Amino acid sequence: MHPEHIAPAVHTVSYLRWIPLLPLLGVLVHVFWGRRLGRAAVGAVACAVVGASFLVSVEALADLRSAGSSAILVDEVYRWIAAGDFSVSVTLGFDALSAVMCLVVTGVGFLIHVYSTGYMGHDPDYARYFAYLNLFTASMLILVLADSLPLMFVGWEGVGLCSYLLIGFWYSDPDKASAGKKAFIVNRIGDAGFVLGMALLFWKLAEAGMPTLRFAVINQHAAELGGGVALAGALLLFLGATGKSAQIPLFVWLPDAMAGPTPVSALIHAATMVTAGVYMVARLHGLYLAAPVAMSVVGTVGALTAVGAASVGIAQNDIKKVLAYSTISQLGYMFLGLGVGAFAAAIFHVVTHAFFKALLFLGAGSVIHALHEEQDIRQMGGLSRKMPVTSATFLVATLAIAGIPGLSGFFSKDEILASAFATGHYGLWALGFVGAGLTAFYMTRLLVLTFYGDFRGDDQRWAQAHESPPSMTFALVVLAVLAAAGGWIGVPPILGGSNRFGAFLAPVLGHHELHLAAPLEVSLMVASVAIAVAAMYLAWRIYRFGPLFDAVLAERASAVYGALCEAYYVDRSYLRYVAEPIVAGAHWLWRRVDVGVIDGFVNGLAAGCRALADSWRRWATGNVQEYALSIMVGVLALVAFMAAGLVR
Repeated sequence: MHPEHIAPAVHTVSYLRWIPLLPLLGVLVHVFWGRRLGRAAVGAVACAVVGASFLVSVEALADLRSAGSSAILVDEVYRWIAAGDFSVSVTLGFDALSAVMCLVVTGVGFLIHVYSTGYMGHDPDYARYFAYLNLFTASMLILVLADSLPLMFVGWEGVGLCSYLLIGFWYSDPDKASAGKKAFIVNRIGDAGFVLGMALLFWKLAEAGMPTLRFAVINQHAAELGGGVALAGALLLFLGATGKSAQIPLFVWLPDAMAGPTPVSALIHAATMVTAGVYMVARLHGLYLAAPVAMSVVGTVGALTAVGAASVGIAQNDIKKVLAYSTISQLGYMFLGLGVGAFAAAIFHVVTHAFFKALLFLGAGSVIHALHEEQDIRQMGGLSRKMPVTSATFLVATLAIAGIPGLSGFFSKDEILASAFATGHYGLWALGFVGAGLTAFYMTRLLVLTFYGDFRGDDQRWAQAHESPPSMTFALVVLAVLAAAGGWIGVPPILGGSNRFGAFLAPVLGHHELHLAAPLEVSLMVASVAIAVAAMYLAWRIYRFGPLFDAVLAERASAVYGALCEAYYVDRSYLRYVAEPIVAGAHWLWRRVDVGVIDGFVNGLAAGCRALADSWRRWATGNVQEYALSIMVGVLALVAFMAAGLVR
């Protein structure tokens, strides 16, 4: 499990900078010339810069493979901070882990950009949208290419800013603007942990004579920091990960993030922001391995989030909110994998999840586009007859996320569950196993209520429903192929493969072997598939005639159903017991301190000056005779004073 801490073969190159720079150039074009270029040119530029970034990533991957499995490509752009012994360079590193992430971000991101040209075609702020989208992509690329925590933090904050801008893209709607603000604030809470974790690690590394925050140094010397320091640093950084990757307790922003345009949801959930926390923990695997308690916390939080969010997804009726809780749940599986030491399996699930989750969101966007912004699945049904491409690709994504054998989700999810069982984390395995059944159930419910049975909306929407244009269906078809076949890069030995994906990541993340007897490993796979198939069959039986079961459940088990609909009242509790007291306290401080003390002093001083000026103003009447009398009185007083002095 532990990677060999051997210095990798470093190959200096000068083209890695173009991977994030190309999308940044797109941002500049959209900002300065977007309104003059026209929609077609704006869309073409936005797609071209991300596509070119993907090609540069492919070229870097080819160079990495030819340099050897343990090599790393390095591009030192410039010296950013130099203060005594401490220095931070803008240095980009491209190893097996960052290669995987770059290809996912640019590849899936390119398809989402292409899809957006059709989906956002009639939006008046077309250029602003693509400026934000390109900036989002560039920020994520900086994050995954950074070779140190400070530079990663630049990308980390960049994706946080872009999420705020894109979730609240239609800011004239107060609810959408509020959703963007909520995402920004919740992520700031997590980011505080990230900053404190960085500060703690730098302090202790500097004391040890290593004033740096480069990942290679942290991973190699984490065990020398002492168990308490490694634990505290790992947990503080993990707090940041729970914010970015929407885990317990900071998951509440992600369902509200559905307020943004649907392609934005796809980019956030599949290719960029929410995977940042998973990537950060994997990148700092040496630190977490040096803190076993932190590993347990990561795995437990992930497992609880996986099953908790999956249960909430069962009761949601907004098509995008079902997928939002699905993302939270799937991210939980990734953290479960990280927590049991299956780092490569967790990253494998990042990849497969990017394929099927991007497809699910873009498919949902296709449906919303066809039904003129309708998102309630209770008002849908029978759309497979109107939208054959969308429904077929959505079916592929549903089967993939449910873990049906042969499709991408099966390989990555089962590897995580098998790793949990093999390492003796039976409780975490059980939670993940239950979550797998819930996932298959709520996704089949979503599929059936949306695409099969009779249409339950109004006749006008049904008459106007149509398949999406080629610019949108192209992305759906490509992602469907990836969702179906993407898992074959990691076929485990028990199924006759060699897990090429795990072998590729082994020089960075270590080789994680499953110590399971073959019959037991096969039994675990069969059980996982069985619960998924059973859950899918049950959901089909219940919902093939419409959402009648939900009404029955709401009537007969109102407490349970209400808790699921409201996500166990976590959001409402935060509002009542955290947000409202803070706002009330801030209002009290404003009234007592700001208004009472500060404004009171300033306003009192002003009032005193005004009173003094008013008293003096009585002498300035404008009457020359009064001025002459005043002068005479003053002269007489002065003479009298002087005379009195002479007398003495």
